[in-house]
Amino acid sequence: MESNLNKVLSMNRQQLSGQLYKYTNVMKGWQYRWFSVDAQGGLLSYYLCEPAGEDSSSSSHIVGSTPRGQVHLAGAVICPSDEDSKTFTVNCASGDMLKLRAVDARARQEWVDGLRAVVESHSNSTGTALPPRDQLAAHDAFGAARQQLQQTELSNAALARAIENLAGPLSNTDPDLLMVKALSAASTHCLLQCLGLLQRHQELVPDPRLEQSF
Repeated sequence: MESNLNKVLSMNRQQLSGQLYKYTNVMKGWQYRWFSVDAQGGLLSYYLCEPAGEDSSSSSHIVGSTPRGQVHLAGAVICPSDEDSKTFTVNCASGDMLKLRAVDARARQEWVDGLRAVVESHSNSTGTALPPRDQLAAHDAFGAARQQLQQTELSNAALARAIENLAGPLSNTDPDLLMVKALSAASTHCLLQCLGLLQRHQELVPDPRLEQSF
């Protein structure tokens, strides 16, 4: 697989580094970042940067020398987006997801091909690779679990507020209500810890028997 990796790197005019838009959140939207891949280490790093205009291959616009963020590519799934011809996602084995946008369709394809070559090289060498369909299914399952837990956290917070703001015949210091509040908080915390353990297990110690049971 190393030859395939070297082939993709030699054909990629960006050498797996350059400016991409990164979706941050609803408030900040898309932000320019400088991305760089350590092909040997299997790491994708991104830095704060200033827009470089037409010269998107220059690294002189990086702000500072410390990466703003860094993800491992072993076991990751690189998915071109259906929403347009420029956007793609990097779905990491850890559960992290980067939503990125290249300058055009050609640049996106170069990034997708290059990142997939790095993923393939490192996943095969570490023995963490799953078939693409299974990888996507696992990421979908973890994403659905995270969304459900977010709703659970919101419900737990709403329950706590309702108990704290009680007025009338019931008191917010009622032992039974305090027990319900404590059990709700403990259960939510336990579920979050379980999801974190499953994500780390998938990334570090994949078990084929567990994969077949899902």
